Amino acid sequence: MLGAAPDAYSRDPLNLLVALQNYVDSLPLGEFEQSDWITLHTDLTSYLADVLVHRCEGVWRVAHDSTAPQGFRYVIEATGLDGELHQVEPYAVVMEEFRHPPIEVTRMIANAEVTLHVTRLLDD
Repeated sequence: MLGAAPDAYSRDPLNLLVALQNYVDSLPLGEFEQSDWITLHTDLTSYLADVLVHRCEGVWRVAHDSTAPQGFRYVIEATGLDGELHQVEPYAVVMEEFRHPPIEVTRMIANAEVTLHVTRLLDD
């Protein structure tokens, strides 16, 4: 798993962060075909979800959404610092990251954590 031992990843998915970012940085994104983008999107969505489940005590939920083609979305739900439940769709977070290259795995995680209200933004 990109040089991270499976047991280390199981304990904390952030153990893979540096290796995953190095892998993403090395990809020839300009040469990607649609299938390559789908694979990368799936891999990063899975990783992001693992981080949120393990580090934020998130749980997978099905959120009904009449605007989604299938009528629902898969989301991670977690209790924020405000004590309220919040949801984030890992698939959408990764897609947003693709729109703002370069792809930064840490920024992707941070954006999801802010959406879940499990971390605070610093005031400018």
